[in-house]
Amino acid sequence: MTAEQIAEWDAELSALTGSLGYLFNRPEPRMVFAQFIEGLLAELPKKNGWTLSERAGHVTADRMQWLLNGSVWDADRLRDAIRDYVITHLGDQDAALVIDDTQAQKKGTKSVGVAFQHCGLTGDVRNCQTMVMLTYATAAGHAFIDRRLYLPEEWTNDRERCAQAGVPDEIAFATKPELAISMLEQARAAHVPFSWVLADAGYGRDPQLRAWCHGRKVPYVFGVPVDLPIDGPPGKPRQPAVKRADDLLHYAKTRDQWERRSCGDGAKGERLYDWTAFAVQVKDENPADGFTHWLVLRRSLHPNRRGKDGQLHREIAYFLIHAPAATAVSEVIARAGGRWQIEEDNEINKQLVGLAQYQVRKWTPWHRHVTACMLATAFLSIQRAALPEPGQTLESEPDTGSEQAPDQGKAPSIDESEAAG
Repeated sequence: MTAEQIAEWDAELSALTGSLGYLFNRPEPRMVFAQFIEGLLAELPKKNGWTLSERAGHVTADRMQWLLNGSVWDADRLRDAIRDYVITHLGDQDAALVIDDTQAQKKGTKSVGVAFQHCGLTGDVRNCQTMVMLTYATAAGHAFIDRRLYLPEEWTNDRERCAQAGVPDEIAFATKPELAISMLEQARAAHVPFSWVLADAGYGRDPQLRAWCHGRKVPYVFGVPVDLPIDGPPGKPRQPAVKRADDLLHYAKTRDQWERRSCGDGAKGERLYDWTAFAVQVKDENPADGFTHWLVLRRSLHPNRRGKDGQLHREIAYFLIHAPAATAVSEVIARAGGRWQIEEDNEINKQLVGLAQYQVRKWTPWHRHVTACMLATAFLSIQRAALPEPGQTLESEPDTGSEQAPDQGKAPSIDESEAAG
């Protein structure tokens, strides 16, 4: 980046934080809020009240702590402003809303929502807080536009504990998929432009979330577990019945119609897998009118997963698709790879702006810190989207001469004749 671009970013950040002055009823919190956001974006080893205060020239951490714990402002109004800011600069009708959760490891029992629960970062059960996040993802860029703190039942069943942590009385237990649905509802109510919803199997396995999309004719690509119930052929000798997702693996291997395709660029280049698709019927679920359900199988290129037999095998992932019947499989594959964008948002927020480094325990300060981090990374995403591609100037046209992969077309259906012998 040039010195001119850095100066422009500084001016735009000042304009952005200045435009949010209406959130506060006094000038001091407006100023401290701007310093807080600037500190989140600064190169500091830790992003907490003390380090942010030191950078801002404060003698103590009192003003930063008061911004989160005591001053009067609404984190949900800031969240809405972030959503509008992202849509103004990245809005695209072809966008995807991506759902995932992330964790912050914490000690003790007082921090709101903390409990021994699954931690995606470590893959085991840890004492942590879980936040369900919603990313707005487009070809130009991606950023968080909403968040929910997950409260385990041990919290919501203990109203005194909730009261001590500042949890509002109306907050009841909700599963992570139910929290995701509430964010999708809010996005629709705000007329956020999007075409697809993407999520991993932790959310794709939930029938309520799938039903929400069916009822609103929303296309999705959801990871699903191997035991997703499927209504398929009853089976014949040497042709197994299809009752669940992984029963299709036999047919996939038999017909051997895998296509090697990229689902997007990763840190090490294109993310290539082998793919195959089946039109399916999900047990007791109907797609929206004009839509169909597909099950897409993704196979790794090389053995990378140890099976029960102790041998390495190629990993198979299963994706349930809900899309208009004419949708090409090539688009589905591209969408299936789009979920990495929220993983990148989780990583950026934790590594660059200290999403999980907060030193607050209660409901309101938690929402204020996390939402401020969302603003900081939304600013980064929007500024990055405005940068020219390497080798281009701002005035140059993008190169459109690269060869396109042929369209695979519609997904084939599965019937009893597909398996040979």
